[in-house]
Amino acid sequence: MRWITMFYAAGAYLLFWLCSAYLIGFTADFLVPRTMNRGPVSETGLALLINAGLILLFGAQHSFMARQGFKRWCRRWLPEPMERSTYVLLSSLMLGLLYWGWRPLPQTLWLVEGGGAVALWLLFGLGWALVVHATFLISHGELLGVSQAYRHLRGKAFCEVGFRTPGLHRIVRHPLMLGLLLAFWATPHMTAGHLLFAAGMTLYIFIGIHFEERSLVRAFGDRYLAYRAATPMLLPSLKTLHRWRASRS
Repeated sequence: MRWITMFYAAGAYLLFWLCSAYLIGFTADFLVPRTMNRGPVSETGLALLINAGLILLFGAQHSFMARQGFKRWCRRWLPEPMERSTYVLLSSLMLGLLYWGWRPLPQTLWLVEGGGAVALWLLFGLGWALVVHATFLISHGELLGVSQAYRHLRGKAFCEVGFRTPGLHRIVRHPLMLGLLLAFWATPHMTAGHLLFAAGMTLYIFIGIHFEERSLVRAFGDRYLAYRAATPMLLPSLKTLHRWRASRS
């Protein structure tokens, strides 16, 4: 069972990165066969309904599976080291469903060329680099379920990740979400479909942050409340930037 758990976690991890890499092409509208601007065409009203439903389904799965009640229920049917990998696996499958079902809405809302386009592509790349970097700030393996499976394989007990604020967490509370927002909104060619995707995912991100911070307050109490009071959610302040520079000097 330990090896099964390890292979299960490794498979979920690999699928996560494949789906994440596809998401870059999906939002940038290149390299992959289906993007938010290229794919099966439907009438505008139907396309809006389908796309909104796919975003809602993705957000509902993420939110529902992140709740403590679902985690407790999941542990009744699966070994505890498989719980996070199951979340990662199903999240990746939901992304795949979104790619497959998405209907383009190609109406152009803005089109930036020249130096402005270069700046927006740089922001896009910065966003995705920030996303990847942020997964390693606390515990990349814990976030994606492989550390739990590896400890189980080695016969080691569960180890709770404590409250820490490394690196960019000293500037903003949610650097990973900041990276996603940059990646979703920074585009030189904004279409109606891209706007719907970016707006829907932004709404989900803020809802997710709300529930995540409630859980963090329950877990860490006054320590997290003090951190939340001193550190902006997404946009750095001059005070936190100065504090971060001072900590690196």
